[in-house]
Amino acid sequence: MKKKLSITKKTVLALLVFFFINPPLIFPAQKKLTLMLDWFPNIDHLPIYVAREMGYFAESGLKIKIISPSETSDGIKLAASGNVDIAVSYEPQTIIAASHGLDVKVVGQLIDHPLTTLLFLDSKKIQKPKDLIGKKIGYTVPGLMDLLLKAFAEINGIDHYSPVNVGFTIVPALVSGKVAAIMGPFKTYETVELSQRGYHSKFFELEKYGIPDYEELIFISDSEILRKKAEAIHAFCSSVQRAIAYTRKNPQQALKFYFKAVPEADKKTESQAFALTLPYYAGKKKPNATTWQKFADFALKYKLIKKPVNVKNVLHTW
Repeated sequence: MKKKLSITKKTVLALLVFFFINPPLIFPAQKKLTLMLDWFPNIDHLPIYVAREMGYFAESGLKIKIISPSETSDGIKLAASGNVDIAVSYEPQTIIAASHGLDVKVVGQLIDHPLTTLLFLDSKKIQKPKDLIGKKIGYTVPGLMDLLLKAFAEINGIDHYSPVNVGFTIVPALVSGKVAAIMGPFKTYETVELSQRGYHSKFFELEKYGIPDYEELIFISDSEILRKKAEAIHAFCSSVQRAIAYTRKNPQQALKFYFKAVPEADKKTESQAFALTLPYYAGKKKPNATTWQKFADFALKYKLIKKPVNVKNVLHTW
């Protein structure tokens, strides 16, 4: 008995020494990240899914949980409160949040030029913005698209319009005649969806009607989350950049990866949307502080924000 007990103690001691010298691989908590999208999964998010399917996240030791919002404005709120690690947001939305005192940081890019339009059906015979005077005009994201609509209307002389929050229901709101136009749909997506349903649409591109150029989709994080998980968040953004580079070189394979990851996607609609979106995936690694400040100054001038924003306090530099 004593001899057996002695062997057991030696074995335990040997194991302790072994694990001290060669600690077991434990998946660290900071490597697990929660990402909230800005919308339901769609082709705009393709590089995220490509990064996962190609194993880029896994190579960096990342485990990414991707969730969709229940409301269109959820992402910025949950990121700012630290309830998600990263959120897909919009440049104007982030500047508005910063002006309200929310300590959010821009950590990466997804779409680097505007896709947002003021969209309407061709059957409405709208030729110029002033044709919308006195009409009901929808918007998608409260606290963002309604403010962009207000600025657009002021710049382009649209008086006495009625704003209507349509949320996710862009196509039904247009087709049913609930609104004459909607601020927020993408020229690369909802135009395709409408066409698939037999409707021809037209749109006003914001940057051609007085709204400065901006980055459509970006990644943001709360500053405290960023401080705690900087390495993992940097690895996430680098992985997405790798996926964008891969997508540019291998677009059809990237699309296959996306459909594998999002099997519920409408392949016909999303394939056409992908062809339109491909040129807009962010090709640079750093946001342009000059164009960001120009938009922030514009936002102050047209009362999207009440307090000035120094974008250097918003843009995180890796």
